Amino acid sequence: MSGKGMAGTPLHIVLTFDDGFWAPAYATMRSVCLFTHRRTDLVFHLCHRTLQPAHKADLELIAQEFGATLKFYDLDNSSLFSDIAARMPENKRLSNIVYARLVIDRLLPPEVTRLVYLDCDMMVRDRIERLIEIDLDGRAIAAVRDTSGAFITGGRDLLSNRDLFDAADPYFNAGMIVIDVAKWRAARILETLEQALSDGVMARIYYDQDFLNLVFKGQWLELPWRWNLIDARSVHEGLDPAICHYTGETKPWAILAGTLRSVAFARMYRHIMTNRIFYAFAWQRWKRWWQKKLGLK
Repeated sequence: MSGKGMAGTPLHIVLTFDDGFWAPAYATMRSVCLFTHRRTDLVFHLCHRTLQPAHKADLELIAQEFGATLKFYDLDNSSLFSDIAARMPENKRLSNIVYARLVIDRLLPPEVTRLVYLDCDMMVRDRIERLIEIDLDGRAIAAVRDTSGAFITGGRDLLSNRDLFDAADPYFNAGMIVIDVAKWRAARILETLEQALSDGVMARIYYDQDFLNLVFKGQWLELPWRWNLIDARSVHEGLDPAICHYTGETKPWAILAGTLRSVAFARMYRHIMTNRIFYAFAWQRWKRWWQKKLGLK
């Protein structure tokens, strides 16, 4: 798993988020920077929506602090993304920003041939180049098996959608994906998506994660669990995870200290986010909660 590339070779990382998740995106990027020596090789491709100028300025601090490169892609100005997002099943918890990763190959410049996609509810604790530069063994992507895969696809009896998924087949979590861009493009994802929409498949499945598992069924490289520790809790800290994925209800950016005892590396995450960003994000979430409670939003 050790990186084979030379210093100076760009390390491309893609994140997708809207303005409500600007601070976790900042923390994810900063964790990547802190846990590699190749900071000036990092190129973050930030696919975003509704990003306030002040929050964009916060994200740009990553470039100032570490010498990394940031490239911004405003999805609100992308007719391709807007068309897809408008026709996809709506994910009220995650927002339709999740579908942005389906068009990664259309958004990024042609010189990007290998990348790592990361969800923004992650903290990286190992050298990101070890992921970007792995041998994909001819596969289009590499990912980590999702511990809840059979339940996600099969429901309570694990038998739903049997014409699409088999519980015996490995199922990956799409929060971290290593991507060979040429092979990703060759999979004709958008064409397959149109067919899935026409056939009614998209209405039956768990958004883009299920869809990607259908596209790359039997054609993805399974990575060790430590590269995407799902629902990362404090009991996992001694296992030395490389990437903590905070999929549980309690997040490391929660305000109440008592709720953080079950979250892996919560104190470390707080310092990575920095106090200024942490409290600005807390205020934003608190304000939105009250606006919703009072029916103002």
